[in-house]
Amino acid sequence: MSDHSPPGAAPESWRLRADIDLAALRANVRALRARAHGGAGVMAVVKADGYGHGLLQSARAARQGGAAWLGTATAEEALALRADGDTGPVLCWLWQPGGPWRQAIEADVDVSASGRWALAEIVAAARAAGRTARVHLKADTGLGRNGCQPADWPDLIAAARAAEAEGAVRVTGLWSHFACADEPGHPSIAAQQAAFTEALAVAARAGLDPEVRHFANSPATLTLPAAHYDLVRPGVAIYGLSPSPEIGDPQDFGLRPVMTLRARLAGVKRVPGGHGVSYGHRYTTPGETTLALVPAGYADGIPRHASGGGPVLVAGKWRTVAGRVAMDQFVVDLGGDAAAPGDEAVLFGPGDRGEPTAEDWARASGTIGYEIVTRIGPRVPRVYLDDEPAGREPGQVSVQGPNEGERP
Repeated sequence: MSDHSPPGAAPESWRLRADIDLAALRANVRALRARAHGGAGVMAVVKADGYGHGLLQSARAARQGGAAWLGTATAEEALALRADGDTGPVLCWLWQPGGPWRQAIEADVDVSASGRWALAEIVAAARAAGRTARVHLKADTGLGRNGCQPADWPDLIAAARAAEAEGAVRVTGLWSHFACADEPGHPSIAAQQAAFTEALAVAARAGLDPEVRHFANSPATLTLPAAHYDLVRPGVAIYGLSPSPEIGDPQDFGLRPVMTLRARLAGVKRVPGGHGVSYGHRYTTPGETTLALVPAGYADGIPRHASGGGPVLVAGKWRTVAGRVAMDQFVVDLGGDAAAPGDEAVLFGPGDRGEPTAEDWARASGTIGYEIVTRIGPRVPRVYLDDEPAGREPGQVSVQGPNEGERP
């Protein structure tokens, strides 16, 4: 059996770890490619440290699964992919004035513009670099975040066309983002699709001929084939989570959750009835019982909002957090069941071995599965199963300890 311990740790001495099943991630990308309508490619979104799974490892596995593009939020993420040796198409979309445009352009990263200020900075950076910038123009079709408003879109398109004529930019993409694709039948979906159709028509009349048009996030990839265009842009789905319980569970779409979070019990003890548990004594034992201490807390990313309700598999049964989640630990009440220090507690995983899922934690915390996986902190080692970087055989295990690799 392979040693999954963090670097420098003796076998079985680990406290808490996140197992990352890269074979599942590759399979998820393949499943999403199969769902893409009309031969659309997949842009795998690896922002936020690969949704907490590891930026570089997730990006490599996504490419191995057939992702044609990678998507990042920040320039730092995109540049880290280039530093890791990725040479395929990468789009970075979240920019602020004075951002590292030139470094991105020189690294052949596609950048995004939602307004004239961004396009002006891109043109200036391209001139300074002596290179043509690859630019995606984003239309606000109704989400109300980033993106160019319809009233300003013709002006942005005209400015981009002029910059193309100069040779400063090449408009390689036109795109937008759904607000409510995770709510089937929401009236905004059709309205946004109509707005995007008009945005594309404005660009075509101006003479723009982009390489790719993309609109579909994870829920639209799974449920709206008419929005697939040239690329689909799934994020949370490539990590095996459903973007919304309303549209289905992961298995309904052939997806498997990639992350399993597990801990080893740091203590087990018998206590009498009426014994308070954790801060504030929000839980008091109803009778003599056994308490188990799980060495994971909100400093590791365990939601404090799940106090009194977060599910954990311990000693073969589901338990719930007894009392408050503390910074480094929480308690579960085992009732009449036995356990020992060092026994495993599984907080969440795919769910097919009886363990809770990230969605179960989301319900217990009043949030979404996205937040559960992305909040798992940097002091939790990621253990990469079935890693396939250069020089490693499939099926081997690699470990990224706290503060190693690309993690901040």
